[in-house]
Amino acid sequence: MIMVDANGIPLAVQVCSARPAEVTLVQETLEASFGLDFPKRLIGDKAYDSDGLDEELRHLGIEMIAPNRRNRRKTQDGRPLRRHKRRWKVERTIAWLQSFRRVRTRDEVKAVNFLAMVQLACILILVRIISG
Repeated sequence: MIMVDANGIPLAVQVCSARPAEVTLVQETLEASFGLDFPKRLIGDKAYDSDGLDEELRHLGIEMIAPNRRNRRKTQDGRPLRRHKRRWKVERTIAWLQSFRRVRTRDEVKAVNFLAMVQLACILILVRIISG
């Protein structure tokens, strides 16, 4: 999982197996942030539409913005969901990460080594953004 700011700059990266649901990994990703404070809002896709996650993040002072799944009643009005249109910045950052071959193909066997490669790729993305 990756968490980026409004400009697409990586703020947190977490690596785990593909088995657990994304909703259960949000707290770990927030704790893995690069020494920054928690954001005021998180924008996610329909997989993050969960009452338990909303309540957990509300205790931390974070607003979760996610479109509703089909089988749920409407929990958010249209105003916060307009921010969901900016989710393309997350997808762009993931595309930037995919430009690094060792991240794209996952040559490392151990998850810790792969996390190190992803963090190195995030550092290189930050350097590219800062240097202009």
